[in-house]
Amino acid sequence: LVSKGPDSLSVVQMAREMGAIGVRGNHDFEVIRWHQAIKSGADPPVIGSEHFYIASGLSKADLRWMYSLPWYISSKELGALFVHAGFVSGIRLAKQNPRLMMNMRSILPDGTVTSKFFNNWPWARLWDGPQTVLFGHDADRGLQQYEHAIGLDTGCVYGGRLTACLLPEKRLVSVGAKKEYFQYRRKHFD
Repeated sequence: LVSKGPDSLSVVQMAREMGAIGVRGNHDFEVIRWHQAIKSGADPPVIGSEHFYIASGLSKADLRWMYSLPWYISSKELGALFVHAGFVSGIRLAKQNPRLMMNMRSILPDGTVTSKFFNNWPWARLWDGPQTVLFGHDADRGLQQYEHAIGLDTGCVYGGRLTACLLPEKRLVSVGAKKEYFQYRRKHFD
């Protein structure tokens, strides 16, 4: 929810006030880390850090809400899992690595899990269900649709689209971004 738009503080406040539920993403995690550092008396970064400024500006209620975000959400009623970046197939949910759940993009043929974009090796191609995973964090690939995984990051912050999946019917809804908030930097490894 944070560090990828013009007003992270208001986004977190609005999400909390409306009773939204969500999962912890890599930028949320960094804000929490900076908050912990600030509480421990750490010096501000020498070079500006957006995560530091967000952590410094959030209210106590908003910080509590951020700390409450789980690594993933499982909904038996919807037959769905929600995660920021992804899961490694064949590993029980309780044993998944939180760092990977927030950062992964690819699983290479040798089984290496990486946050890097490797064009032919999206992690979601390997997810065998039975629950459908809904995830983001991979604007390079755009909309991804597999039998048991749907990647919804269609690059809104980069001027692309904001995409949602209505459940349980798995109907996709998408609207164009109002503008480009960040210039897109593609990092491909093939």
